Amino acid sequence: MSRKKLIIISHDALVYDDLAYLGKLPVFKSLLENGARVNTLRSIYPTITYPVHVSIITGVYPNRHGVINNELPEIGVLSSPWHWFSSSIKVPTLFTAAKNAGLTTAAVFWPVTGNDPDIDYLIDEYWSQSEDDNLEDVFRRSGSNEEVMERVVKKNLHMLKGNERKHPEADEFVIACACDIIREFKPDVLAIHPAAIDGARHSSGLFSEKVNRSLDNTERWTGMIIQATKDAGTYEDTNFVIMSDHGQLEIKRIINPNVILRDNGLIITDAEGNFLDWQAFCKSAALSAHVYLKDPSCKEIYNRTYELLCYMRDEGIYGISEVFTREEINEKEHLDGDFSFVLETDGYTSFGNDWRRPLVRQLDISDYRFGRATHGHLPDKGPQPTLIAAGPSFKKNAVVEHRPIVDVTPTLATALGLQMDNIDGTPITEILNL
Repeated sequence: MSRKKLIIISHDALVYDDLAYLGKLPVFKSLLENGARVNTLRSIYPTITYPVHVSIITGVYPNRHGVINNELPEIGVLSSPWHWFSSSIKVPTLFTAAKNAGLTTAAVFWPVTGNDPDIDYLIDEYWSQSEDDNLEDVFRRSGSNEEVMERVVKKNLHMLKGNERKHPEADEFVIACACDIIREFKPDVLAIHPAAIDGARHSSGLFSEKVNRSLDNTERWTGMIIQATKDAGTYEDTNFVIMSDHGQLEIKRIINPNVILRDNGLIITDAEGNFLDWQAFCKSAALSAHVYLKDPSCKEIYNRTYELLCYMRDEGIYGISEVFTREEINEKEHLDGDFSFVLETDGYTSFGNDWRRPLVRQLDISDYRFGRATHGHLPDKGPQPTLIAAGPSFKKNAVVEHRPIVDVTPTLATALGLQMDNIDGTPITEILNL
């Protein structure tokens, strides 16, 4: 009997509503007719790419895996490095379970995989850290070994336009590399993360002609991956899981809560507005934000900050619909960290990190948090992510309406006969051939 293989493709920000368009195209039409489906997945909080992808690949919530934002929790800066590296994850992943079972593993641009020792063929989603940062060195230092560099990365590096990630060029690179990994190495488990749909929604809104063109590319790219398995002779043994991480909401403005914290003496700057010191600092997660305290044990600062945040919520003009304490949000959404409070959007406001005026900013498509649409909101809001699964481990035409996104990895593990203990999710047995 041949060993079953798995390819999971997370098309960032693909939502259930998109299946009406994709279902008319031949690749997705075939997947929908011959595969199983979970119509909607309940994402984690915040609905932001890196934390969600860690929950997808571990089967646990952020309060256990430790990645609660795309960015590292640096204080007093406008932006921080992201969680590029697997060392950010505090629990075992599906890659770990696969390696322990003697399977070969691969990932192309799957978030938070940098230098993961359990991934044999790795191209991490990690970017040049300066204009002079050489792209080959970027991929080497984030975990691409010389075999991957020589046989995959160098072959496709011309597709990247400069050192910045631009769509769809970066996604063409991702798919080309994934196809080459399939043909060259035939891994047992491969995780892929194209993000063109997400980029189109950030720049043009939830549903637009630009999003439709991105869906056309998604059809083509998914077909390329399937064809690569046929070229490699692994198609019949491969389970294909096509899914996504979150939806988005359209927004109208950006607000910087740190301006109000500064006005109230909780952030200290010099006369030119340069950051000097702090008692409280708000760290954006786009449509939510984490408020950190320098000394969380100081009752006076804790109460003062909480009262100020609640005042801002109740005023109705600061973009805040809810203020959660750390304990409240852990109980409600399994979110925990070194923060003291979490702010949730009013539905049309995204949050920034700046402590300098103006308080309210206009949209800016150069930053994913500030485009025409974004995410990070509570998971029940807006369009929902979806999942399609086709292959020898999945029932044809089985449909489940709704499941938590942490159920994905235990389902995939079961499909491959892998053991993953002490996780939050449970297998979606209704779609599995057991």
